[in-house]
Amino acid sequence: MVQKNELYRLMNINLDLAIEAHDLLRGDTGREIPGVKMEEAPFEYGNVKTITIMNEQGAAIMGRAPGSYLTLDSPSIRENNKMVHKEIGEFLAAKLKEILPLQDETTILIVGLGNWHATPDALGPKVIEYSMATRHLFHYAPEELRQGLRSVCAFAPGVLGITGIETAEIIKGTVDRIKPDLLIAIDALAAGSVERINSTIQVATTGINPGSGIGNKRVGINQETMGIPVIAIGVPTVVHAGIIAHQAMENLFTHLQNTPSLRTVYQGLQPVAIQQLINQVLEPFGGQLMVTPKEIDEQITHTAKIIAMALAIAIHPAMPPEEVEHYLH
Repeated sequence: MVQKNELYRLMNINLDLAIEAHDLLRGDTGREIPGVKMEEAPFEYGNVKTITIMNEQGAAIMGRAPGSYLTLDSPSIRENNKMVHKEIGEFLAAKLKEILPLQDETTILIVGLGNWHATPDALGPKVIEYSMATRHLFHYAPEELRQGLRSVCAFAPGVLGITGIETAEIIKGTVDRIKPDLLIAIDALAAGSVERINSTIQVATTGINPGSGIGNKRVGINQETMGIPVIAIGVPTVVHAGIIAHQAMENLFTHLQNTPSLRTVYQGLQPVAIQQLINQVLEPFGGQLMVTPKEIDEQITHTAKIIAMALAIAIHPAMPPEEVEHYLH
């Protein structure tokens, strides 16, 4: 088979999900990656894999910062089943409690990244729509109203094309003014396979680079740039059309593997030749066509509610899931 790592490099495809980058590198080398550890555990509706990049060697190979990358995989996220979504939200909340550096007096800033006018990119703003902001209670409400809550503020800063301002600059200005102890950023990601669209949630302790999956180079939102810990939560909502085209080619030649001459032709193709073939098809879009499901509106809403529920349960110690569910619906 053609080495996907080289093909994706030629096509300028970046994998937002650490688990996909890990699987891609392992597939090419057939060996464990130095400085990188993976743990896996099942749960009722899927599985959870945690990639830990332990040192600079692992970071250099993986192409991302040292830290922890938790990936929750569940096809049930795409289903229209509120009870299942509630259970997935509670499970995600339990995982977030293990990750979020929370103290009783912690103030949290939740930022929804993305363009609210483009549905596949609207996950972040949609999570903000369903999030529970409580910081004002700590300034203007009686103490009994904020029992069991933490101070949370939330906003969606938009994108550079709407505001004319780098998103990281808007967030940094807010951080400097509000002085939160923790920043949680939510963003839509680009997947490396169609199976992961709206069925995977990634939680990273290393922050995020907005737009990296679709080739936009923006200032990173991380502890180095913000001055406080940054947790990033992302869900793949699009996949590069070049990936779909390559998967179709691989499936075709696998189906025709009983024809030795055709199999030999495919195995003899160099990544640059496949890249040129795919780019010919994608040329009207500059080679950067992104694909999303037609049900994306509904799926974004479901996923946003799951994440908002998980955050509310994880952040507020006295918030039972039933109350959060009523708030969301």
